Amino acid sequence: MPGIRTEITEIVTGLGMCGLDDLGVALSTVPPVMRNVGGEDWQRLRTAFDAGDYAADFNAAWENGRSFLKSAGGLRHRTPTIIEWKGPQRQPGYDTLPADLRIDHVYLVSCKYQSRILTNSSPANLFRRRLADRTSGMEGASWYVTCAPAEFQHLYSCVRRYVGRALLPRSHEHLTTAEIRRIREACGGSWPTVLRPHWQEFSLAVATASASAWKQELTSAARQEEMLWRLLRLGPAPYFVLGSSTSGPMRLRIETPWDWKQHFVLAEFDITATSAGQPRVDWKASVVKRDGGEQRDVAGHVEIRWAHGRFSSVEAKVYLDTPHASVPGYSPLD
Repeated sequence: MPGIRTEITEIVTGLGMCGLDDLGVALSTVPPVMRNVGGEDWQRLRTAFDAGDYAADFNAAWENGRSFLKSAGGLRHRTPTIIEWKGPQRQPGYDTLPADLRIDHVYLVSCKYQSRILTNSSPANLFRRRLADRTSGMEGASWYVTCAPAEFQHLYSCVRRYVGRALLPRSHEHLTTAEIRRIREACGGSWPTVLRPHWQEFSLAVATASASAWKQELTSAARQEEMLWRLLRLGPAPYFVLGSSTSGPMRLRIETPWDWKQHFVLAEFDITATSAGQPRVDWKASVVKRDGGEQRDVAGHVEIRWAHGRFSSVEAKVYLDTPHASVPGYSPLD
């Protein structure tokens, strides 16, 4: 189930499109046009609104919805007949469009409030399959072993020595849930000083191997361009991002690759391995506008990390470091 802040930002963004002038009045009852919002969902919204703890989130989402209703690039003052909230439902198949709301069966809206995360993937899906297929191939749990087997074994041996040899199995493959909890309790939230050099050595080895694997899959300009589109979540249909960033409201139209190619040319795509606490791979694309030749850079990074604590499965979390409004293919909503 989504957290209350997620429910607020998504449902209230849709609520703001209903044409009402007062948020408190709008929250008095579920509008008939809102679908997939149950009575319990609505009660949680009412309780949170009355408590006042999420006032900024309520107001930001409300204003974004109202702005989309009035926008010439959005609803153009036409109140929707149906607003569908995706909520906790998982999209069947591979969801390439990150939509949280669907308006009148046509307008797809992603609600992104104070988040720079573009996607969360298994490392193999990102570095080997280029975000093309998440259902086959190497599992995320084995990525650390595949990238740096010697360093991983050395790290585990050092952890075992620190926790107590008799308390942990010889191989990390045989760790039980209770033993993983024991490691967490013994090592704390960050690695103890004695283990940090071993973690840093391992972290850089994973980042280096991951960057190398990625580069091997991106040997042509066409593949690099396609990779950039997938990182930026450009899909087969345009959609909208309504949210906020550190600089204020964020209201964008996200173009398709077809739109993108009409306006931009990819000049360069760089990948660099580094280590910043977690194994990290930085990426940067240099893009040239077809009209005028202006060059624009868009950059981000990938953190490769355990998804649920040490010695669990491994995830690759992709972040956007460039402000959303400056990304080629992200157009401000008028």
